[in-house]
Amino acid sequence: MSTSTPTVVAKGAAGPPRTAAPGRRAGRTSARTHKAFSPWLLLAPGLLITLAFNLYPFLATVWKSFTDARTLTTGDFVGFDNFTALVRDDQFWVALRNSALYTVLVVPCLVFLPLLLALLVQRHIPGIAFFRSAYYTPVVASVVVVALMWVWMLDDRGFINGVLRMAGVDPVPFLSDQWLLLFSSMALTVWKGLGYYMIIYLAALANVPKELHEAAEVDGAGPIRRFLSITMPSVRSTMVLVGALSSVSAFKVFTEVFMIAGPTGGPGGADTTLVMLIQRAGTGLQGRTGYASAMSIVLFLLTLVLMLLVLRADRKDKD
Repeated sequence: MSTSTPTVVAKGAAGPPRTAAPGRRAGRTSARTHKAFSPWLLLAPGLLITLAFNLYPFLATVWKSFTDARTLTTGDFVGFDNFTALVRDDQFWVALRNSALYTVLVVPCLVFLPLLLALLVQRHIPGIAFFRSAYYTPVVASVVVVALMWVWMLDDRGFINGVLRMAGVDPVPFLSDQWLLLFSSMALTVWKGLGYYMIIYLAALANVPKELHEAAEVDGAGPIRRFLSITMPSVRSTMVLVGALSSVSAFKVFTEVFMIAGPTGGPGGADTTLVMLIQRAGTGLQGRTGYASAMSIVLFLLTLVLMLLVLRADRKDKD
């Protein structure tokens, strides 16, 4: 009867190299591949939508701006002829003036008035929730419905002129005078945007430490001094954000002016904005889509420059 002697292997003795099992190697490769492609699978729907509805239309607009394309024809390549025609188009300069004036007058109102409104409704007093909802109501209302309401009020036989007649004052031509019509559209834009930007400021004011106001009040600083020295520096980044958003919206204004001034852009087209001019040139069976695309590119470049100026001003203030 034979007995087997167990083999003892020293701890430091070198044994044969261990190799991972084929199944384990395949599992590691599969996990590595899954980790690499999973983010792209999650991003794929958003990327496809962006490519289909943002990037492709933008590139198509750039290409069409160099052609004489119309609504039903692709057109031929004409180089910079469309941009040269823009320079000679008096209506383009009128629309550019109106859009620039709209931005210059509307943006400061939408930067500072919502901040003051947020400071008023920030206080925790009974009934303040009602005022917050009331100020925000125009934001959720359709801009078309709101514009129609303003037309009814500003009409020669509307509510405001009716009150003026009762007071013995002659009616004011809000909807027939060139500048009054444009200023009425600006007032509508400001009134509708107050609540939206107020909510943004309320979120920013909630992050301002109350200790700063309390310490300043103990030192004898009044409300105006605390506003200038504490509140505004604390929400400066939010003011830049509001300025950028409102600048782009004001420069691309369409619905307010279209609803109040009409498709013609007021008397003689004097209140036409850039977007209204683009819409007028590029629609219809004989719409000059190439010319409208050139105006769209100019509008894009002007908006980009405006954004860069806002960001540069903010960076300069921080430095």
